[in-house]
Amino acid sequence: MASLVPTQNDRRFCGWRRAAIAVATGVLVATCAQYVVAAPNIVVILVDDMGFSDLGCYGSEIDTPNIDRLAARGQRFTQFYNCGRCCPTRASLMTGLHPHQTGIGHMTEPPNQPLGITGPYQGYLNDNCVTIAQALQTAGYHTLMTGKWHLGIQRKECWPTQRGFDEFYGCLSGAINYFQPAAPRGLTRNEESEKPPEDFYATDAFTDEACRMISQVVKQDDRPFFLYLAYNAPHWPLNAKEEEFRKYRGKYRDGWTPMMARRVAKQKELGLFDAALTPAPHEGPPWDSLRPRKRDDLDAIMAAYAGCVDSIDQNVGRLIAHLEQLHALDDTVLLFLSDNGACQEGGRLGKGSEQMVLNPPLRTVDGVHLGQAWANACNTPFRLYKHFLHEGGACTPLIAVWPAEMPTTSHGSFVRDLAYLPDVMATCLDLAQAEYPADKPSCVGKSFAGVLRGEAGPIHDEPLFWEHEGNASMRDGPWKLVRRYQQPWELYNLDDDRTELVNLAEQHPQRLAEMRQQWETWATATGVSFPERFDMYQHLRQRSAKAP
Repeated sequence: MASLVPTQNDRRFCGWRRAAIAVATGVLVATCAQYVVAAPNIVVILVDDMGFSDLGCYGSEIDTPNIDRLAARGQRFTQFYNCGRCCPTRASLMTGLHPHQTGIGHMTEPPNQPLGITGPYQGYLNDNCVTIAQALQTAGYHTLMTGKWHLGIQRKECWPTQRGFDEFYGCLSGAINYFQPAAPRGLTRNEESEKPPEDFYATDAFTDEACRMISQVVKQDDRPFFLYLAYNAPHWPLNAKEEEFRKYRGKYRDGWTPMMARRVAKQKELGLFDAALTPAPHEGPPWDSLRPRKRDDLDAIMAAYAGCVDSIDQNVGRLIAHLEQLHALDDTVLLFLSDNGACQEGGRLGKGSEQMVLNPPLRTVDGVHLGQAWANACNTPFRLYKHFLHEGGACTPLIAVWPAEMPTTSHGSFVRDLAYLPDVMATCLDLAQAEYPADKPSCVGKSFAGVLRGEAGPIHDEPLFWEHEGNASMRDGPWKLVRRYQQPWELYNLDDDRTELVNLAEQHPQRLAEMRQQWETWATATGVSFPERFDMYQHLRQRSAKAP
């Protein structure tokens, strides 16, 4: 008797869950009154601290041919928003909620340093939310994860295999050494620590494990799978392999200003923005004012960063080739995005040299850092970088591909609708025909599955809100309210001024006041209380630094 479970190549059937029930109960369903499209595989690829313009298809000079081919076959979002920082973004992405609703309103607890509090700033994923993996498990999905978790390391009940993933391989902490990760920032397989092999390189290893997991479940049965592949690259330390580093060494000797100009020109050629814009000015010192040795070190830092991005692209290509080999690509929805803007941590001019790239400190997260000046340039044409909710910190490149359902008229197109991280959960629920548990806070996102099928937007017609470290913002149509911590609110019309150069706060005081009140109402309801959390967190870090 033929299997009731749909195959990857059989696109029309009675619905996965109905077929699964039939198999489990032994009841033969001979016919179906209504046919629906099969639930697709879903792959979410998240990269770490990559700037808005660091992909070729978003304006970069870095070689990213595999990701660029995804963009040519899919859609590029131009107004997709993150939460400004690694772990709040992951919390929102994984749960469809605001970070504060998950217990990660600021950051996770540092390794081996529990904060000892509960609530919106407790520093680990709470029990009052569900992950995409948990939701999709109920819809019959295999749930797989490789890479960076960063949603709680102290408590096993917060780990991936306790939060819906059938299998996990990666790092639980926020940063690892790409070559030789070591405890407490080491490797974990499911719930056990694992020593890396001698030839370990994180970006390659996470792809290897992802391909192995996919092969295993595809051979096991015909159920769809959800893969969350969360690369730690290009987060510091910038551990580029020598071949990739050499490829870019010397390409940045003319500095950030010419690089930004080339990227803006390419963005214009690509049609990335639907209106002419003036790029935000660079905040670093004039390149020619720096000593030759410093300029050489800066070229090496940026070459290491570019090498890390290049390596990501190679591995995305390997993953796509593996899906094609398994005849699974057509039935897979693929999302590629970054968790926040490029990272300014490491000081104004970053940290590193050719010697540090080629002989990096191992078993530690010390090493090469990109720094503010290069981060500013990597987020071209926007202002600021990671931590902040101005466009350079909060606007993410997102590429979406669905070969089986995306019309050819959408190939290579731009999605200019406003969207944000909780929409990923809503979209996955929609695609899987799954439901968010009624006893949990409602998912705040909206599905963009219809947009992937070529349907017209908008995705959101209601205001959206953010807060991180006292930095805050709100979007209401073209209007954006934004501030830096302890600084006055700013107001921009992004239809006219996408790079946030003309503050309209004085010209539109009533709109400013109304949006401020809306943000305050949202913040109160969401549990935002950053100053108190910030003081406590700083105290903990100071205490840790003094500990023997």
